[in-house]
Amino acid sequence: MQTDEKTLRRVRAMTFSSVYPLLLAKVERKGRTESELHEVIRWLTGYDDARIDELASDETTYQEFFADADLNPNASLITGAVCGVRVEEIEDPVMQQVRYLDKLVDELARGRKMEKILR
Repeated sequence: MQTDEKTLRRVRAMTFSSVYPLLLAKVERKGRTESELHEVIRWLTGYDDARIDELASDETTYQEFFADADLNPNASLITGAVCGVRVEEIEDPVMQQVRYLDKLVDELARGRKMEKILR
């Protein structure tokens, strides 16, 4: 699936620090914890907790966030739809990685077991 250039520019320019509180609120509303959110982010990106905290408070864009990440080799096993779009069909690598994170957070918020989330 192709994403229009305007949307790609907007998503790439979003800061992780602007999105992180929303991800945290989503999982906490469903009874999950910040440490579980960090576990999911660690699995996907290879960042440690200190780096996640740092990124959650600075102006790192999503593009920089994923460019510096050591993406898990099993990330391609993440499948399914986020906002009606199948993550495995997204052509732009940054947009796909953003959606990978969204999908993992959705699964965490829905109460899925961590062993299943972390393929």
